[in-house]
Amino acid sequence: MDLPISTKHVIEIGSFISGKSVERAKRLLKGVIAMTVAVPMKKFNMDTGHKRGMSSGSFPQKAAKQVLMLLESAEMNAQAKGLNTESLYIKIYKANKGTTQWRAGRQRRRQAKRSHVEIILAEAEVKKPKAEKKK
Repeated sequence: MDLPISTKHVIEIGSFISGKSVERAKRLLKGVIAMTVAVPMKKFNMDTGHKRGMSSGSFPQKAAKQVLMLLESAEMNAQAKGLNTESLYIKIYKANKGTTQWRAGRQRRRQAKRSHVEIILAEAEVKKPKAEKKK
Protein backbone atom coordinates (compact mmCIF):
# COMPACT_ATOMS: atom_id res chain seq x y z
CA MET A 1 0.00 0.00 0.00
CA ASP A 2 1.48 3.35 -0.99
CA LEU A 3 1.31 5.47 2.15
CA PRO A 4 2.33 9.13 1.76
CA ILE A 5 4.87 9.05 4.59
CA SER A 6 8.63 8.96 5.04
CA THR A 7 10.22 5.53 4.77
CA LYS A 8 12.79 6.41 7.43
CA HIS A 9 10.08 7.21 9.97
CA VAL A 10 8.12 4.06 9.13
CA ILE A 11 11.23 1.90 9.61
CA GLU A 12 11.96 3.45 13.01
CA ILE A 13 8.34 3.03 14.13
CA GLY A 14 8.51 -0.60 13.01
CA SER A 15 11.56 -1.33 15.14
CA PHE A 16 9.78 0.42 18.03
CA ILE A 17 6.53 -1.62 17.95
CA SER A 18 7.43 -4.97 16.36
CA GLY A 19 7.03 -7.94 18.68
CA LYS A 20 4.70 -6.06 21.01
CA SER A 21 1.03 -6.79 21.61
CA VAL A 22 -1.46 -4.90 19.47
CA GLU A 23 -2.96 -3.08 22.45
CA ARG A 24 0.46 -1.90 23.65
CA ALA A 25 1.50 -0.86 20.14
CA LYS A 26 -1.70 1.16 19.71
CA ARG A 27 -1.14 2.82 23.09
CA LEU A 28 2.45 3.73 22.13
CA LEU A 29 1.41 5.12 18.74
CA LYS A 30 -1.30 7.25 20.37
CA GLY A 31 1.40 8.54 22.74
CA VAL A 32 3.60 9.46 19.76
CA ILE A 33 0.70 11.37 18.18
CA ALA A 34 0.09 13.20 21.48
CA MET A 35 3.87 13.87 21.74
CA THR A 36 4.22 12.14 25.12
CA VAL A 37 6.14 9.06 23.90
CA ALA A 38 9.19 9.51 21.66
CA VAL A 39 10.23 6.98 19.02
CA PRO A 40 13.91 6.06 19.48
CA MET A 41 15.83 6.83 16.30
CA LYS A 42 18.47 4.12 16.11
CA LYS A 43 19.33 3.95 12.43
CA PHE A 44 18.32 7.32 10.98
CA ASN A 45 19.47 9.62 13.78
CA MET A 46 21.35 12.37 11.94
CA ASP A 47 20.66 15.76 13.57
CA THR A 48 18.11 14.22 15.95
CA GLY A 49 18.00 15.60 19.47
CA HIS A 50 18.17 13.60 22.68
CA LYS A 51 15.00 12.68 24.50
CA ARG A 52 14.47 11.58 28.07
CA GLY A 53 15.35 7.91 28.59
CA MET A 54 17.02 7.44 25.18
CA SER A 55 19.87 8.81 23.15
CA SER A 56 18.04 10.26 20.15
CA GLY A 57 14.35 10.27 19.37
CA SER A 58 11.57 12.18 17.70
CA PHE A 59 7.79 12.35 17.29
CA PRO A 60 6.88 11.28 13.72
CA GLN A 61 3.19 12.11 14.08
CA LYS A 62 2.12 11.78 10.45
CA ALA A 63 3.72 8.35 10.11
CA ALA A 64 2.31 7.25 13.49
CA LYS A 65 -1.24 8.17 12.40
CA GLN A 66 -0.92 6.11 9.20
CA VAL A 67 0.61 3.09 10.98
CA LEU A 68 -2.07 3.25 13.69
CA MET A 69 -4.78 3.25 11.03
CA LEU A 70 -3.13 0.27 9.32
CA LEU A 71 -2.74 -1.58 12.64
CA GLU A 72 -6.42 -1.10 13.50
CA SER A 73 -7.36 -2.37 10.05
CA ALA A 74 -5.21 -5.47 10.53
CA GLU A 75 -6.83 -6.04 13.93
CA MET A 76 -10.30 -5.87 12.39
CA ASN A 77 -9.24 -8.32 9.67
CA ALA A 78 -7.98 -10.73 12.33
CA GLN A 79 -11.29 -10.40 14.20
CA ALA A 80 -13.19 -11.17 10.98
CA LYS A 81 -11.10 -14.33 10.59
CA GLY A 82 -12.09 -15.44 14.07
CA LEU A 83 -8.85 -14.76 15.97
CA ASN A 84 -8.83 -13.64 19.59
CA THR A 85 -8.03 -9.91 19.42
CA GLU A 86 -6.84 -9.71 23.03
CA SER A 87 -3.92 -12.08 22.44
CA LEU A 88 -2.72 -10.63 19.12
CA TYR A 89 0.85 -9.44 18.70
CA ILE A 90 2.83 -8.01 15.79
CA LYS A 91 4.63 -10.97 14.27
CA ILE A 92 6.04 -9.37 11.11
CA TYR A 93 6.46 -5.67 10.33
CA LYS A 94 8.03 -4.75 7.01
CA ALA A 95 8.59 -1.26 5.68
CA ASN A 96 9.94 -0.63 2.19
CA LYS A 97 10.33 2.33 -0.10
CA GLY A 98 7.28 2.77 -2.31
CA THR A 99 6.86 4.18 -5.76
CA THR A 100 7.93 7.78 -6.27
CA GLN A 101 5.87 10.30 -8.13
CA TRP A 102 6.95 13.72 -9.35
CA ARG A 103 4.96 16.55 -7.87
CA ALA A 104 4.99 20.16 -8.97
CA GLY A 105 6.99 22.81 -7.18
CA ARG A 106 7.40 26.52 -7.64
CA GLN A 107 10.78 26.42 -9.33
CA ARG A 108 11.56 22.77 -9.66
CA ARG A 109 9.72 19.54 -9.21
CA ARG A 110 10.29 17.06 -6.36
CA GLN A 111 9.55 13.44 -5.76
CA ALA A 112 6.84 12.56 -3.27
CA LYS A 113 7.70 10.28 -0.35
CA ARG A 114 5.85 6.99 -0.33
CA SER A 115 6.26 3.81 1.68
CA HIS A 116 5.00 0.24 1.59
CA VAL A 117 4.10 -1.17 5.00
CA GLU A 118 3.19 -4.78 5.73
CA ILE A 119 1.92 -5.86 9.15
CA ILE A 120 1.22 -9.50 10.01
CA LEU A 121 -0.46 -10.30 13.31
CA ALA A 122 -0.52 -13.62 15.14
CA GLU A 123 -2.15 -15.02 18.24
CA ALA A 124 0.12 -15.49 21.23
CA GLU A 125 0.10 -18.99 22.63
CA VAL A 126 -1.31 -19.30 26.10
CA LYS A 127 1.35 -20.67 28.42
CA LYS A 128 0.23 -23.60 30.52
CA PRO A 129 1.69 -24.02 34.00
CA LYS A 130 4.34 -26.68 34.12
CA ALA A 131 3.69 -29.77 36.17
CA GLU A 132 5.80 -30.01 39.28
CA LYS A 133 8.34 -32.80 39.43
CA LYS A 134 7.89 -35.35 42.17
CA LYS A 135 10.96 -36.40 44.12
